[in-house]
Amino acid sequence: MNRSLDEQFELISRGVEEIIPEQELRHKIENSIKNDKPLIVKLGCDPSRPDLHIGHSVVLRKLRHFQDLGHQAVLVIGDFTAMIGDPTGRNKTRPQLTIEDARDNAKTYLDQSGAVLNMDTLRVVYNSKWLNEMSFSDVIKLSSSTTVARMLERDDFNKRYASKVPISLHEFLYPLAQAQDSVELVSDVELGGTDQKFNLLMGRNLQKIVGQKPQCILTMPILEGTDGIEKMSKSYGNDIGISDSANDMYGKTLSIPDNIMLSWFTLATDVDKNHLHEVSQKLEDGSINPMGLKRELARKIVTLYHDENKAIEAENHFNKVTVSKGVPDDIDDYQLKEDDLLVNIIADSGLLNSKSEARRMIKQSAVKIDGETVTDIHYKITTSDSFILKIGKRKFLKVSG
Repeated sequence: MNRSLDEQFELISRGVEEIIPEQELRHKIENSIKNDKPLIVKLGCDPSRPDLHIGHSVVLRKLRHFQDLGHQAVLVIGDFTAMIGDPTGRNKTRPQLTIEDARDNAKTYLDQSGAVLNMDTLRVVYNSKWLNEMSFSDVIKLSSSTTVARMLERDDFNKRYASKVPISLHEFLYPLAQAQDSVELVSDVELGGTDQKFNLLMGRNLQKIVGQKPQCILTMPILEGTDGIEKMSKSYGNDIGISDSANDMYGKTLSIPDNIMLSWFTLATDVDKNHLHEVSQKLEDGSINPMGLKRELARKIVTLYHDENKAIEAENHFNKVTVSKGVPDDIDDYQLKEDDLLVNIIADSGLLNSKSEARRMIKQSAVKIDGETVTDIHYKITTSDSFILKIGKRKFLKVSG
């Protein structure tokens, strides 16, 4: 707690979309400094998938900022709420997970979030601890804290209701269950993406009803994926995984459009406001080739999740393989035991995840054998063949009979 109110607020507000309410958060920080008492800062997550990408790290990084300032970060693993399924942004009911599935996913989630958070000071809780213990009368009392009309103010619920798309009653319980987490933790601040604003406000409202001081809310922008169009998501294939190799991180970052570079510098790195201003100026006045800035961005991202040496190695690898059209030295070997179709070899070797993906890449002219493009999805390889297989810009395989 050795930083002033203004110093803390500068770091906390960096890259934030909205603070609700701002003056109240300033007051909380001021009291925290005066009383030498850390704020309880909550971030809830439903581990519906085991793998994290750097889009998830935007809000994780903000939680880390609070840790660096000496506040108590609490990561709420929604093993119970995952059974309900977050309806946010959904045009139909989300599939429900079992508590066991959610906890299995949470193991990987926690391992990977350790690349961003200080795990030594992080408090991790599972909301099944209190939500599982609630009686039916407790649930009725909780449900009485809001109205159906209030629930239908949600854009996703409103659209589904207007389109006569079914809304299951249990989906209304999701924001209330998440709000109960805030009550149980007596949280001072809750973090979330802009798409979580309704859920976060519900927590603030429930705290008021039970007589607690309501939490302040910080919403973070949603990071665009590498395509620059959709939000980052594994389903869209536009993600960079936190556990990706340094080479993949570097290469994927260089593929983003120029117009989202400033957003990525702001949300996906830890550069300070002065450097952000410099980046903004350079992009605006055209005083630097955008590729130079993009390379800097790629190095910073790789350094965050690996280290500076890996970032330099990844840049050298990119220069050799992509810029100079070279072949890396450390590519895997695949021994062909019998004549086979190229799509089978690609899938069996693990170069791509499936035969359908292999066919799609061949149709897109993204597959080359010794530098020659292959466009026939029925292309056959014999045991007498020996060649370098390349898919896209960064995937290589040495095939021999």
